[in-house]
Amino acid sequence: MVNCLVIDNNKKVIEKVKSFKDEFTDMNFSYVFENHEEALNLILKSNFTLIFFNIDSTTIDISQFLLEIQISYQPKLQFIALSTKKENAYEAYKYNFCDFLLKPLSELNLRKSLLKFQYQNPAEVLKTICLKSNKDYRYLCVDDILFLKADNNTTDFYMSDGTIIGAYKTLKTFENSLPNNFLRIHKSYIINSNCITRIHYGKSICTLSNSTYKLPFTKTFLDNVNFINDLYYKNVVALN
Repeated sequence: MVNCLVIDNNKKVIEKVKSFKDEFTDMNFSYVFENHEEALNLILKSNFTLIFFNIDSTTIDISQFLLEIQISYQPKLQFIALSTKKENAYEAYKYNFCDFLLKPLSELNLRKSLLKFQYQNPAEVLKTICLKSNKDYRYLCVDDILFLKADNNTTDFYMSDGTIIGAYKTLKTFENSLPNNFLRIHKSYIINSNCITRIHYGKSICTLSNSTYKLPFTKTFLDNVNFINDLYYKNVVALN
């Protein structure tokens, strides 16, 4: 579980961040108002990983605050800066914050920031899942799963060796329990993003490695497709 803390006096900001608790089920969101002593005390006595910090604060000296954390807190903390001013992005960069979000917070930018954090800080990777039906236990290596397809109230797992394995649960059930590289791109499909070799925006199709499958994606889940594409594109050399 990733424990996140929001340090901000704006209740709308706090509620906006906390609204993602049902989507990011591996994250726990807490908050504290902008008080140097209270915020520092809460951080030092709790096991936080990610801090959303309002760098516009007039009640917390950011330099002193970060110094006291560095001196007293052993686990590595990461910070996402919140500000109403674009120019404060330089402050966030100077203090080595992992991201900067401009207020008012947009749902899209906040989601992208949380996904970026998850990608850069992967949890212990789930390697095997078990599909249980009555007394039948089927174990699957998650790296061998190409994609999942909804079939009414059941789900089919398409494997890299060509086999198709049925499970008596809905696609939504698996969406919330698989590793972060499994993303929904269509109401009927969850794809293993590690297996994608092509994203064709013109035809709204993703092509998978070592297979003939071409999966459609829809506008509803375009943010997930864009996120996958951004991650790939930033780590390759573009030749055209």
